[in-house]
Amino acid sequence: MKKIGKLDWAFSGGRIPFESTGEEPMFNSHDKISVLNTSEEEAEIEIFIFYEYEAPVGTYEVKVKSKRLRKIRINDLIDPAAVRLERNYGCYIRSNVPVVIQFSRMHTGQKANAIMGSMAFPAD
Repeated sequence: MKKIGKLDWAFSGGRIPFESTGEEPMFNSHDKISVLNTSEEEAEIEIFIFYEYEAPVGTYEVKVKSKRLRKIRINDLIDPAAVRLERNYGCYIRSNVPVVIQFSRMHTGQKANAIMGSMAFPAD
């Protein structure tokens, strides 16, 4: 199978709301990345979080098995520090093999839930 994707990805529109409605953990407000690894090799992912008024935080390390998809909730990133709620943030993602990254958000702070998704920016 052909390797597809890029080694470096970024998105700039992150913000995880504090308020949530519905059953936990499925309906907690969250941001998420989906990582698609089509290569024969395990992907070693490094994630760095950038805030408006604070120094970047990282490295968060995640692995994605060969020829697999893995969804990673940004809310679940806690080591080296929990990602802050109610703060604007951006994210830089680096991989050892080409991967495809999609960013999505679920906002459940109101009775009318909203979900959105977009591709992250593939950097050369």
